[in-house]
Amino acid sequence: MSESGEQTKREEEAETPDSEGESDDSSDEGEASGGSEMDFLRNLFSRTLGLSPGEKVLDELTLEGVARYIQSGKCKNIICMVGAGISTSAGIPDFRSPGTGLYANLQKYNLPYPEAIFQIDYFKKHPEPFFALARELYPGQFKPTVCHYFIRMLKDKGLLRRCYSQNIDTLERVAGLEGEDLIEAHGTFHTSHCVSSFCRKEYTMDWMKEKIFSEDIPKCDACNSLVKPDIVFFGENLPARFFTTMKKDFPHCDLLIIMGTSLQVQPFASLVSRVPNSCPRLLINMEKTGQSDFAMGFLGIGGGMDFDSDKAYRDVAHLSTCDDGCLAFADLLGWKGELEELVKREHALIDIKDTKKKDETTKQSSEASEKTTAAEPEAGESDKTQ
Repeated sequence: MSESGEQTKREEEAETPDSEGESDDSSDEGEASGGSEMDFLRNLFSRTLGLSPGEKVLDELTLEGVARYIQSGKCKNIICMVGAGISTSAGIPDFRSPGTGLYANLQKYNLPYPEAIFQIDYFKKHPEPFFALARELYPGQFKPTVCHYFIRMLKDKGLLRRCYSQNIDTLERVAGLEGEDLIEAHGTFHTSHCVSSFCRKEYTMDWMKEKIFSEDIPKCDACNSLVKPDIVFFGENLPARFFTTMKKDFPHCDLLIIMGTSLQVQPFASLVSRVPNSCPRLLINMEKTGQSDFAMGFLGIGGGMDFDSDKAYRDVAHLSTCDDGCLAFADLLGWKGELEELVKREHALIDIKDTKKKDETTKQSSEASEKTTAAEPEAGESDKTQ
């Protein structure tokens, strides 16, 4: 069995109950975790003792070395793992940055603790804070970033196998990725469902948006239970597709690009260890994350990245904002002008659509006002006649 297969089985067992897939996928997870203890021990000792290093694919552990690897034509299946850091330049706060992160600015919602706003039990009792926050951060109010469009370019060039995202802002979709290109690991605002397990009626993004911006708490038309966007709260299962697709994707990955994530949330963080042992891993982030830790590795969690040791052979850390890192990477690949033009063109199209929507809204309001004004004299004439 390959080391990547051993890692897959070990990490399947390490996933916590709260992070497992839905019940209809439980049989797959159980099968994958069977007999993993011996696999885990073999893998742990081989990695710790350096007995089975993977083939060194990069000629240099730098961004330049990764660019040359792509240009060689040997890299055909790129997987991107992205977090909140790729959306901060769009104006959407990340979660954990001191002072500016989302969790640092939730005092106005009078929460018992910041994470409560995304806990399902708290939401069912007190939905108001979440929907107030949703009005501030609702998709459609922000434009995709340079980083989003860089991922789109990977798709257009036939290099992107999949993008695994922790984000719920749907900006990957706005940038041009489609459902098949994406694994929205922590869910999405794209659809919503009734929270009642006996109902589960589905609602569209437009329906939810209307409710949120009219400051109504969304209630199910069928059973009057709460309706929640399909984002994954603490205490909820990840989408079953997350588990089934990762088993197909990661064994075939020949370059993993990780951007804008702290790699602190499981099981998403453990994905970095699912690629083949020789697969290069590029981190574009403000700080190094997901590095190897013996104690965490022994428990079967943690990223296992190695940027600086004497044994480092495949991991590259480029420390910068995600946008700057993608521009630098695109420049090395000869794509910078193309990327800048793509961003400019797509943002212009978004502006045109927004202008049309505003004009339509203004027109509808004006027509409604004219009808009201036209009806008033008729009422007056009726009074005179009487």
